[in-house]
Amino acid sequence: MNQTVNYPLFKKEDTDAFFALFQNNLANFVIIAVTMLGLGFPTSIVFGQVIPGAAVAVIVGNLYYAYMAKRLAQKEGRTDVTALSYGISTPVMFVFLFGVLVPAYTLTDNYQLAWQIAVAAAFISGLIQVVASVAGNWIRAQIPRAALLGALAGVALTFVAGEMLFNTFSIPVVGLVALVIIIVGVIGKIAMPFNIPPTLFAIVIGTVLAFTLGYQSTGQIAEGLNNVGFYPLIPSLAAIDGMSYLFTALVGLLAVILPITLYNSIETMNNVDAMDAAGDGYDVRECQAVDGAGTMLGSLFGGLFPTTVYIVSVGSKEMGAGRGYSILNAIVFGVAAVTGVIAALSAIIPLAAIAPILVFVGLSMVGTAFQSNKTKYFPAVTIAMLPYFANYVMTRFNADAGATVAEISEGIVPLGQGAMFTAVILGAITVFVIDRQFIKASIFSIIAAGLSFVGFMHAPELAINAAPDYAMAYLIISVFFIYLAYKEANSTIKVVQHESVKQQAAS
Repeated sequence: MNQTVNYPLFKKEDTDAFFALFQNNLANFVIIAVTMLGLGFPTSIVFGQVIPGAAVAVIVGNLYYAYMAKRLAQKEGRTDVTALSYGISTPVMFVFLFGVLVPAYTLTDNYQLAWQIAVAAAFISGLIQVVASVAGNWIRAQIPRAALLGALAGVALTFVAGEMLFNTFSIPVVGLVALVIIIVGVIGKIAMPFNIPPTLFAIVIGTVLAFTLGYQSTGQIAEGLNNVGFYPLIPSLAAIDGMSYLFTALVGLLAVILPITLYNSIETMNNVDAMDAAGDGYDVRECQAVDGAGTMLGSLFGGLFPTTVYIVSVGSKEMGAGRGYSILNAIVFGVAAVTGVIAALSAIIPLAAIAPILVFVGLSMVGTAFQSNKTKYFPAVTIAMLPYFANYVMTRFNADAGATVAEISEGIVPLGQGAMFTAVILGAITVFVIDRQFIKASIFSIIAAGLSFVGFMHAPELAINAAPDYAMAYLIISVFFIYLAYKEANSTIKVVQHESVKQQAAS
């Protein structure tokens, strides 16, 4: 029953929580802008479409979660309810950048088309998440945590921590200093001067060093300020235009979209569960639907990155935050995107200064993959990480991947194709073997054979009989697991019968 409570719109504890959430989203927005500009995408797409579109998703999602917090406060008669933190999913962002956007441009050689295809992919991803919210708990129960988190850890170690560490070392006097500040402040939990948040302090010091030592010039400040202007939030038909390509020539991208969306859905579930354990119980299915709807809405304004509930929600709860920090985050990012402030910061802040934040995020995700599982499942986590090493190598070589990587090993490219599916399946099979659940291992092997047969795994494109050798290998493995299950069952029967004979002799 709803109760009338004086649930404040904003309180002082919301300030610290806002900065924690703001920095996370800011880092993502800057990385998006810098990466897309580095790939050659024009500013009209990056700052006129992608950033405003992403901001729409962040605005709507944060305001809705603030509303959910108020609703929960009234329902339970409490004033200490904390809104869920929300924004662009960091690992999914990197997958969409390098697993969707880059391949789309490589195949079309057209920035406009590549953007439209990626926007269509984001819309489909959001739609899948909304639909999956109905059966989210069932899906979560079928896939071992070690497999899913292991696959995520592979993305985190390569595209997030690895890629960003390379950028950190590109200007060591900037990146290394910023990285150590984050290690000292975030990992070592040592306070920074004036109690400035460590990540913000790292960005400020890194940027100051870059300008002082000549790695950044005043011309870049002028360039950044030139990008300040008015970027209206205008609906776009890009998602519709991109659908025709996504479901024809580039249908193979579904092999990337489907599993990473499943991960995103379960990430939201896990983070909502964590908040429940901290004292604020939200409806998981509603949150998954909100994340999917936010992603879809953002794509209709030109954004191409799925959104999720952040694990920092628990940290905001520990800070004593309410709903104000979520509302403030929506307002600030809305203003920053519309006025071009994000564009200015992307030019002014050197990538080496902000990359260490993502290095820490990536390493934290790898650590979580192991910490969230029992020691016996560590082999499953590890093997699930490996396909994304192959995927990283082949995608970073772009169009020359096949010829270049084949000289190293003929297995790298097929292992990297459909890496998320391969990672989850190999991890799941390993978990089921550890638990001696051979029938489940056989089922996942059959699924892998089917995915390989139609090209979702180990093939450059979707087609009938796309990867016959791999399909055959998985079928043979499936039969082998059925044999092991039969052997295990008979062995159990014999043990029971043997013990029964012993008991009869004893009596």
